Order: sequence, then C-alpha cells, then structure tokens
Amino acid sequence: MIRRATEARDRAYAPYSNFRVGACVRGESGRLYAGCNVENASYPEGQCAETSALGAMVLGGDTRLLEVVVVVAGPELCSPCGGCRQRLMEFAEVTTPVHLCNPSGERQTVRLGDLLPMAFDGHLLTRPG
Repeated sequence: MIRRATEARDRAYAPYSNFRVGACVRGESGRLYAGCNVENASYPEGQCAETSALGAMVLGGDTRLLEVVVVVAGPELCSPCGGCRQRLMEFAEVTTPVHLCNPSGERQTVRLGDLLPMAFDGHLLTRPG
C-alpha cells in the first residue's frame, strides 16, 4: 500500500503548493485503490489524494474500506484534512487504521476515530416517523 501511495504521490499535480500527497485505500474486497492530490488555480476546487483514492474505490465496486495509507513528500508526517477525514469515515469504521508515512520510511498508525472523534454519521439523517 505504501508503494502504491508513493507512486500516486509522485504523479500528484501540485504546481501551486508543491505539496504532493498520495493515498491508497484497501477496499473490503482486498483490492487497492490509489489517488493523488490535484490542484487548481482556484484553490478550493482542488482534490485531495484521499478523495481521489475513494473515487477510484467506488468506481472499482467497493463501498467499504479496511485500511488507509497517506504518503507526503516532506519530512513531517501529515494526517488527512478535516474534509477527507469525514469522507473516509463514510466508508470506514472508527477502528480503521490510517498509516501516515513520509519518504524516509517514518510511519505512524492511528485509528480513524481518533482523527475524527464524534464524526457525523449517516444514521443521524434518519428521521423518526
């Protein structure tokens, strides 16, 4: 998974920030889906690596994920942004492992629920009656 995320990071389109990110998710089927960040001159219109990987996962037929890897280009470990944490939670569990990696091989594993405590969940949209 780290290799797939690293390959995706190397293909990131980040001409404005030069902050390249790659992600890889393991779907419930066991298949791996990678994605990279894609920037746009209109900054809010870019797409994060995790979002790209989730799109590939859904296109590939999986709707549940078991594991996430995020690889950045710089020396610091970097967790998914708030929006991506919520997007990941849509397809995962609070116990889903998220591996944060950098190019030197440093890695930290955290649970998605620790990154997004008290996550908004689709069950909250169910109305009684």
